Formats: sequence, structure tokens, C-alpha cells
Amino acid sequence: MSLPSVLRDKLRLPAIGAPLFIISHPALVIAQCKAGIVGAFPALNARPISQLDEWLHEITEALAAHDRDHPESLAAPFAVNQIVHRTNARLEEDLALTVKWKAPIVITSLGAREDVNAAVHSYGGVTLHDIINDRFAHKAIDKGADGLIAVAAGAGGHAGSYSPFALVQEIREWFDGPLALSGAIATGGAILAAQAMGADLAYLGSAFIATEEARAIEDYKQAIVQGRAEDIIGSTLFTGIFGNYLKPSIARAGLDPDKLPQGEAKAMDFAAASAGVGVKVWRDIWGSGQGIGAIKAVTPAAELVARLAKEYAAAKARVCAG
Repeated sequence: MSLPSVLRDKLRLPAIGAPLFIISHPALVIAQCKAGIVGAFPALNARPISQLDEWLHEITEALAAHDRDHPESLAAPFAVNQIVHRTNARLEEDLALTVKWKAPIVITSLGAREDVNAAVHSYGGVTLHDIINDRFAHKAIDKGADGLIAVAAGAGGHAGSYSPFALVQEIREWFDGPLALSGAIATGGAILAAQAMGADLAYLGSAFIATEEARAIEDYKQAIVQGRAEDIIGSTLFTGIFGNYLKPSIARAGLDPDKLPQGEAKAMDFAAASAGVGVKVWRDIWGSGQGIGAIKAVTPAAELVARLAKEYAAAKARVCAG
């Protein structure tokens, strides 16, 4: 099945900028879209709820103005990430605003809901659901998602445990719709490799933390620039769900990253340990993927996309030459 036009016709690169909790906001999303990749943000980043209405208005108007001024280089579409888990008390209101502004793409996480997919389809939007295994992939498509985001080992924040080779192969045995791949992708060559494996799009998050537009503190950005794969540790301690985090941030929080509780560590253990010291997951314990060794400097998002595009073209040329 070919990609829907919203994911095919306006992209400079076959890539989506992953929605980064706390970090993604209109400035980053607009920069990503203008540069030619899908820009995305979590609805929960907009607080209070009224700010989500403002953000959707700002993004929609900015991209429309860009298209009027640059008909030769149209902006890529944007995406809103909705946490559809039952614990998200804002979902109904956030979804109503998403429908109001007709967000072209909606990325759903932590559960699959037929009613959410139906609401997005009501105005012609496309839904992509992120999954960590083939079983969850089946559930998402059965409940009406248009496409999937395969979150493989090495991804930042909440991550899967399977090799991208295995995960994409299993999904492609039965699903021929839109498929994005996430997990340590931070170069143009890796984007091409994702396509060679069978994915349509690459899903990049950590690389965009170290951009000028990202709403991350400078120490976080510099930790991305200075870090390598060995600086990433996986743990269930901080949220109860396995995730990948930067060791320096764990040390800053007063914990020894090499002696974290293993096995069935739960978020409540971390909450108890951090009570009274003001340490919070995501704000103080920083998520990151294993691909950060490719990030050498804090740059504008457009410069990062340009670098990825150059590398992607070079990788394609090498393959053709070989």
C-alpha cells in the first residue's frame, strides 16, 4: 500500500520528528515542518488545556503562511501526540481541539482506541500508533489505526526491547500500510537503512533535543552533544515502564546510574526515594536514545534536517554506486 498523500507529497526527507515530552512545542514543530519533515508534539505539553488551542492555532497559521510565501517549498504536515491511556483525564478535551484544528496526523500512544481513530478519520486525518511488539501492532490496526510506529531497542525514553530488524520483519509479514521506525536513528544513512529494512519513514527524537528551538535546558542539550551510546542506561525504575535515560542526569539527581535497582523496579520505588528532593522524571531524569554519538553540536532544527538530507543523499549514492 502506498503512503497517504499527507505522508508522501510534502516531505523533504522520509522522517518524523518524534513528539518529545516537555521539550516539543510550536517553535520546534514549525521549524521541523518548514525544513521538510513531520513535526510533532504531545498534547500534554500544552498546559493548561487552553494553551493547546493556542498552539494548534499558531502552528496551523504559521505553516499556512509559509506555504503562501513559499509555494515552491511547501511545509511538511504536523502531528499531535495523544496519550490514549485511561489515566489521561484530558484526552476528551484534547481530542476535541485536535478535531477542531484538523491536525493532519495524530500519533497515539499507550493503548489503541477505536473512538479516537474514528474522530481523526472524521475530518480526513491519519492516525499512527506507536508499538513495541507485533502483538500490539495487530491490536492497533484491528482498532482502526492507519499506520504504525515501531519503537525498537535503542530508542529514547520509553523504548522497545526488540531489534529493529526483527520488529520490522514481523510487522511486514502481514501489514503493508504506513510504517515508521524508531530507535537510535540520528543520521541520514540510518534513515535510508530504516527504509531498506521495510519501513517507510524514520522516527527521530533525541537528535532534536540538541536544537536551538527545543524546549530543553542547556545542560540537557550539552549532555546529548557530549554523550555516546555508553552514556545511555535502560531502567524500569523511573516510570515503571522500561526506558532509556542519560546517565549524567541520573547522577545529577543523586543516584548511581551503575547501581540502579534491576528486575522488577517500579516507579513507586523512585518516587519514594526522591520524595522531598524535588527530582522528577523527564524534567530531571533525561530520556535519550543510543544514537546520540552522531550529534556534535546544538544547531537550528533546519540545519539538522539539512545535514540529515545531505547524508541521506550520500548514502543513496553509495548504494547505487556499489
